[in-house]
Amino acid sequence: MTSPTPCRLALAVQLSLLLAVPATAAAQDAAEERTRTLDAVQVTGTRIKRAEIEGQVPVHTVTREDIDRSGLTSIGDVIQQLSGSGSALNTKFNSSGNFGFPPDGGGVGAGSAQVDLRHLGSKRVLVLVDGIRWVNEASASGVGASTDLNTIPLAIVERIEVLEDGASSLYGSDAIAGVVNIITRQDFDGGQVTLNYGEYGEGDGAVKGFDFAWGRTTERSNLFLGLSHVDQGVVYSRTREQSRFPVPGTGVAFGSSGTPNGRFRFLDPSCPLVDHDNDPATPPINLCDITTPNGTSFPDGVDYPEDFIAFGPENLFNFSEYNLLMTPSERTGVFGQFRFDINPGLQWYAKALYNRRESTNQAAPEPIFLGPSAGTGNPLADEITISALNPYNPFGFDLVSGENLLLLTRRPVEGGPRVFEQEVDTTYFNTGLVGSFDVRDTIWFWDVNAAYSKNKAQQTNYGSYNIFNIALALGDPADCAAVTGCVPMNIFGGPGTLTPEMLAWIQPVVRDESENELTLVSANLSGDLFRMPGEAGYVAFAAGYEYRKYEGRYQPDPITVRGHYNGVPSLPTSGEYDVNEVFAELNVPIFADSPLGKRLDLNLAGRYSDYSTFGGEFTPKYGLRWQVTDDFLMRATYAEGFRAPSIGELFGSDSRFDAQLDDPCSEPLPDPSLEANCRALGVPGGYSQPNPQISITTGGNSELDPERARSFTTGFVWSPWFASGAGWSERLDFEVTFYRHSIEGPIQALSAQAQLDECVETLDPLYCDGIGRAVTGDINAFNNRLTNLGSIKTDGWDVDLYWTLPAGDAGQFKLAWQNSFVGRYEAVGGAGQRQPREPGVEVEDSAIPEWTSTASLDWTLDAWRAAWTVRHISELTEACGRAAAFPVCSDQATGTNTLDATTYHDVQLGYRFDWMRGLELTAGVNNVFDKDPPICLSCSLNGYDASTYDIPGGRFWYLRADLRF
Repeated sequence: MTSPTPCRLALAVQLSLLLAVPATAAAQDAAEERTRTLDAVQVTGTRIKRAEIEGQVPVHTVTREDIDRSGLTSIGDVIQQLSGSGSALNTKFNSSGNFGFPPDGGGVGAGSAQVDLRHLGSKRVLVLVDGIRWVNEASASGVGASTDLNTIPLAIVERIEVLEDGASSLYGSDAIAGVVNIITRQDFDGGQVTLNYGEYGEGDGAVKGFDFAWGRTTERSNLFLGLSHVDQGVVYSRTREQSRFPVPGTGVAFGSSGTPNGRFRFLDPSCPLVDHDNDPATPPINLCDITTPNGTSFPDGVDYPEDFIAFGPENLFNFSEYNLLMTPSERTGVFGQFRFDINPGLQWYAKALYNRRESTNQAAPEPIFLGPSAGTGNPLADEITISALNPYNPFGFDLVSGENLLLLTRRPVEGGPRVFEQEVDTTYFNTGLVGSFDVRDTIWFWDVNAAYSKNKAQQTNYGSYNIFNIALALGDPADCAAVTGCVPMNIFGGPGTLTPEMLAWIQPVVRDESENELTLVSANLSGDLFRMPGEAGYVAFAAGYEYRKYEGRYQPDPITVRGHYNGVPSLPTSGEYDVNEVFAELNVPIFADSPLGKRLDLNLAGRYSDYSTFGGEFTPKYGLRWQVTDDFLMRATYAEGFRAPSIGELFGSDSRFDAQLDDPCSEPLPDPSLEANCRALGVPGGYSQPNPQISITTGGNSELDPERARSFTTGFVWSPWFASGAGWSERLDFEVTFYRHSIEGPIQALSAQAQLDECVETLDPLYCDGIGRAVTGDINAFNNRLTNLGSIKTDGWDVDLYWTLPAGDAGQFKLAWQNSFVGRYEAVGGAGQRQPREPGVEVEDSAIPEWTSTASLDWTLDAWRAAWTVRHISELTEACGRAAAFPVCSDQATGTNTLDATTYHDVQLGYRFDWMRGLELTAGVNNVFDKDPPICLSCSLNGYDASTYDIPGGRFWYLRADLRF
C-alpha cells in the first residue's frame, strides 16, 4: 500500500461532506441537561467541566481493555505502539556506557520509558496523572526533562487520554506536541488479583508480574489501593544473529580500535615512513601502527619488534556481543487514593504513590584510550607520558603525548563488562478539595490542589577505570611505589596480563546520583456565565491559577568530579526555578439548531506564565467545533505554545557523549571535490579514520530562550446514520485529522555528523571552530553546545476507523484501525542548513515512517474473547556510510540502504469462568510470525532501531490469570 497524498485526503474530506446527511442523534445537547454533581465530565484538552466539549479536540483514548489486549506491562510500551508516536527511550535501549551524555544535560535516561508524539521529542510532551503534572525522570546521569513512564505502575491505570494537539494555553510549558493524561482507577468495589508470565520464543526475556487491586465505595467515600510488581528479564545481543556484530553483515569491520591486544600508534625513526600519498603540504613521518596478534598474551613482557604486527581491520574488537537487546528491569509500585464527601457540594481527596525501579544496562569492557588522538577531553589521558622505566614498556623509550605518542588503546577484558545498575525511587502525594455551588440556574465547580513529587536515582557502575591511577601506574615506577596500593600496569601484554593487583588499583566502583522534585499548587473555577440569545445555550467559562517549583540536581561520583574517571566525564549540575501562571478559557455557543447546522461553538483560551528564569510568556488558543448534523462533526484549532528551558539545559555542566561519526576526510573520500578542504583542515593525504567513535563535549547554556511553537489541527468525525443500528453495523465512526506544528528556536545542538559534514564542505568557522585534529588528521576535539537553533516544521494526517458489528450467533466483532501519515518534517539549523531527519528516513537511531498503522479486531462470544492486532511500519531509507562497500547495503551505487516495510501480527485468546466475581485466563502471542526488524546500518547498537521495531527474534508469548472477588 502507498500513503495517500494530502490532495487525496482533502478530496476525501470534501466527498464526506457531500455524503453527510441528517440522522439519529450521535451527540446530545447537554446544555439543557446540566451536570450537577462533583463528577462532571472534564476531558483532556479543555478545563471546562461540560460534557458537550468532548470532540472539540483530537483525543485518543486507550482503554483498560486496550491495555490488556496489548499483553504489555509498561505504560511507555503501550503508548509507543500508537500510530502517532515517535522514537523514544524504552527498555530495548541499552544506553549507559554507549551514548554518553546528551547535550540537554538530562543524562541518558537509562532504564526509563518515554513518550514522543509527532516525532517532536519526549521533552515536548506533557504527562499528567489525573490532570496533574508528573515529575520529570531521574536516572542518575543528569537532570532529565522528560517523564519516565516506568515510574507509574500500569496496574493503577483506568485509561490513558492522548491529546495530539498543542495545549500550552491550557496546561503550560512542554505541551507543544501533545498531552498524555493518565487516569487512575477510582470507582472500584471488591478485589482483583492478576498474575502474568511471558517470554520470547528463544527462551529468554521472561516477564513475570502480579497486580493487586482493592476498592470500596460507600455513599460518602471511595477508597482504592493498588500494588504492582513487574520483573522484566534480560535478552543478550549475542543470542540474535542480527545483533552479534556492530553492523550486521560486515563482521568486525566496524568494531572498536580499543582491543584486548591493544593498538599502539607512535612516531619513531625505526617505524615505516608514511609519505601521505606524496602530499607536499604534509611532511613524511615515521609512523608505527602496531598490535600483538589476536588472542596472544605476554604476561612476562613483550619483545619489540618481533612480537608485534601491523594493526589492520581484522584486529578490531567486536563489542556488540556484550550488549543487551532487552535490559532487565524490576518495578514495584504501591498506590492509594481516598475520596470523602464532606457534604453534597464539597469533597476532599488524597492520593499517594511509591514506586521503585531497579534496572541494569551492560556494555563491553571499558576501553582505555590514551594520547592526543584519543580526544577524550581529559588531560590525564590525552597528555599522558608512559615511562621507559615501566617494567612492561617494550619500546625502551618514553611515550610522550604531543611528541611521539599519538594513540594507545587497550580494552582490559580481565575487568569484565561495564555494568550500570539503577535504583529509582518515586514518591508522590496529592491532596485537594473539590466543590460546587449554584448561581441562579447554573452550577459552578471549583477545586484547589497541592502536589509534591520526587524522583531520586542512584546508579552504580562496575567495570570502569580510574585514569589518574592508570597514569600513575604507567609512569615512573618510583612515583607509583610512593603511593599505597599502586603497582605498575602491563598495558602492552594482551588479554589476561592485568593481574588482580593491577585491577584492584585501577578499577573503582562508581556511584552517581540525581533527583528531580516538583511542588505544585493550583486552583480552578468552571461554570456558565450567561445564556446566549435564542437556543445557542450557555457561555461556559474556566479560569485558574497554578504555581510550580522545579528543583533538580545531579551528583557524579567524587572520582568523576576530580577528573579521574576513565569513562565519559561529567560535572555536578543543580538548579531550580519557579513559575506563576494564570489561565482563562471560554466556550461560546454561536448557534444551535440552525439551518447552518446543529451547533457551532467557539473556544478561546489563554495562559500567562511568569518564569523566574526568563520572564513572562502568553499563549493563546482558538478553536471551532461545528456539529453540522447529528452524525457529522467538524473541528479546527490554532494554538501558540512554548517550552521553557529545563534545569539540565540551563545549568548542565560540561560533559561528553560518544558518537559514531563518519569522517568525510577519510579515504576513500565520499566526494573527491572535498580533498582541498580536507587538506586545508590539516588532514594529510591517505588518511584513514582510526576509530568511528568520536568524543563530543557538550553542556548547558544559561542564556537559552524558550522554544516557541504554533500548532494547527482540523478534521472531522463522521458517524453515518445508515451504519447505526443497521443489520450489518451497530456503529461506524470515521475520524480524520490534519495537523501542523512549527517550532521556532528549538533548544538543541546541531547534529554532530551534520556539524562535521558542514565543516568539511564549507570550512565555515561556525562549524569548524569546535573541531580539532591531530597532526595525523585524527579528530581529537569536538565541541557541540546547546543553543536556540533554527526551526522544526512537521505536518500530517491521522485517519481512523471504528466499526462495531451487531452481536449474533457467531458473537460480536469490533474493528479499530488507526493510521498516521507524516507529510513533512523539516529541521533547519541556525544557518539554514537542512538536518537529516525527514519522513521515510532512518537517522541517528530514530525513524520517521511516512505511514504507521495499527488495526485490531476484537471478538466476544459468551465467555470467550479473542483479539488480532496488526502493526505496520512503512519503508525507510538510510545512508550506508562506510558500510556502502558491503553487500548488506541494499544500493551500493547510491550508498543507501532500504529498511523494508514491516508488519507485526499479535493474537490473544481469553476465557472467563463464572467463579467468585470472575476468573479470566488469557493467552497471547505478540509478533506471531517472528518477524525480524529490518537491518539498520546507521544505528548505534544491535543492528536495528530499538525505538521503532520489536527486537530480533521477537516472538513473545504470555499467559495471564485475572481473578475478581
